[in-house]
Amino acid sequence: MKQSIFTIRENVALTATVFRMVLEGDTSDITASGQFVNLLLDGFYLRRPISVCDRSEKLLTLVYKVVGKGTEKMSTLDAGEQLDILTGLGNGYDLTTAGERPLLLGGGVGVPPLYLLAKELIRQGKQVSVILGFNTKDEVFYEQEFRALGAEVTVTTVDGSYGTKGFVTDVMKHLNYTYFYTCGPEPMLKAVWNTSVTSGQMSFEERMGCGFGACMGCSCKTLTGYKRICKDGPVMRKEEILWQK
Repeated sequence: MKQSIFTIRENVALTATVFRMVLEGDTSDITASGQFVNLLLDGFYLRRPISVCDRSEKLLTLVYKVVGKGTEKMSTLDAGEQLDILTGLGNGYDLTTAGERPLLLGGGVGVPPLYLLAKELIRQGKQVSVILGFNTKDEVFYEQEFRALGAEVTVTTVDGSYGTKGFVTDVMKHLNYTYFYTCGPEPMLKAVWNTSVTSGQMSFEERMGCGFGACMGCSCKTLTGYKRICKDGPVMRKEEILWQK
């Protein structure tokens, strides 16, 4: 974990509620796709955890949805402003188990961390398939960015206004894949867990106090004991997940 000052280079709307923020700073502690950062915002006591969408040596890309006062504040920030950010948080995805045809499934704001994952897998020569799930056409984002990487992309919408009508699992059950990676709301993750025919890794969304394992506020029970989503996760393997009834 490293605390650094980043300068905003871009903060633009992708949809009515989803924004992309590009920042310049020290990204050296971000070593795996699926990790997240914690942003300190003026006027807010707790930092805001945001998944890493992409990163290079000096640039960090975050894609976030305005869902509360913190992310609403983020959406008003302009290029040139600076943010205090903790980087290198979370465990990230393990690419060594992907096989030759990994499948990536993202739901809503669970899509962004899969972008860097797809980029890394394709760089390794993998045949990557991606399913992006949204409620309506107006919520769709990053479809073309995944296609530009060389991934095979399918978009689903619950209301059928764009792409395939239904959920990501409606497409998943017809695909041939060697392993899966996913991120999204818990009902989607549980559906993927039930539908999948291989092992895989799931990234969980959870309210966090500190973001680095000190407060124990995001602990959850797994088959191997209690784990902290921020420190021991957010990525967990399919076999260790214990769903609450």
